[in-house]
Amino acid sequence: MGKLLCSFFFSILLLSFKARSQEVDDERGFDYEGDGEKGPIHWGELRAEWHTCKVGLMQSPIDLLHERVEVISHLGDLKINYKSSNATLKNRGHDMMMKWVDGGGYMEMNGTQYKLKQCHWHSPSEHTIDGKKFDLEAHLVHESSNGMISVIGILYQIGEPDYFLSTIKGDLEMVSDTHEEERVIGIIDPNLLKMGSKQYYRYIGSLTVPPCTENVMWTMIHQVRTVTEEQVKLLRVAVHDDSDSNARPLQPIYNRTMQLQTSKESEES
Repeated sequence: MGKLLCSFFFSILLLSFKARSQEVDDERGFDYEGDGEKGPIHWGELRAEWHTCKVGLMQSPIDLLHERVEVISHLGDLKINYKSSNATLKNRGHDMMMKWVDGGGYMEMNGTQYKLKQCHWHSPSEHTIDGKKFDLEAHLVHESSNGMISVIGILYQIGEPDYFLSTIKGDLEMVSDTHEEERVIGIIDPNLLKMGSKQYYRYIGSLTVPPCTENVMWTMIHQVRTVTEEQVKLLRVAVHDDSDSNARPLQPIYNRTMQLQTSKESEES
């Protein structure tokens, strides 16, 4: 009965709330300086349409506290159908955004398809797991036909090179060397962003950059992948913002529900 109620809870929220305001394409109106006038604690004061950054009750990122997470198995594997598509690489001011011009396929959730629009990276990670911060976090931003937003987050720690970032190294270096703001990089296969699909956290939050729109369905992949220090550095150097971080601080959880989808095989082992 509890599983049915949880599934009903998420379905109702997805149908009732629509996160219609996308992330800003030009991020130069804010920064990540902790004590700066444009820093995270002031984002909600910089523009009227960013007020949610200050007063919202479902803000992201959050710490996925183990004692607050409900372990479930009924959601099943992630339903992802990505495809190769023409892409561009854009410097938004504080991060590098890869945008699939005609969409990079879709993920499906509760019978709704969410089209893959773009991905970008934050370092260090924005989300933490039981207080542990990681070296990098990728966000794959999806949008449904009626404006609902869903984001898949992938965490990375220093180790072996990430294959996907290796394939776009030349384009990142070109942007870094030329101060080019947007670059056409050709056909890119989002399936190369290996993530695993059997174990993931899910909760309702917000965009982590202004306008901090809420009612975003977050799926944080449980498996932590690896990336090299050089790859993390290249992502930061390419944006030319003279900062070593573009991670928003953790936000209050309040009374939100978090779930960890895990396969029955994992529960039995």
